[in-house]
Amino acid sequence: MIEALPEEITVDDIMAELYFKQQVDAGLRELDEGKGIPHEEVEKRMAKWLKR
Repeated sequence: MIEALPEEITVDDIMAELYFKQQVDAGLRELDEGKGIPHEEVEKRMAKWLKR
């Protein structure tokens, strides 16, 4: 993954990329384990933010 990044990248950029990948991988593992939240539940929880 790091080798695919541009040469002018900073250490902070690399850390951000690694953190992002770690979070995505953790989320995918949770979904595989059935720990996801159904779409309907997300809509219910977010309804107050979606109202104008």
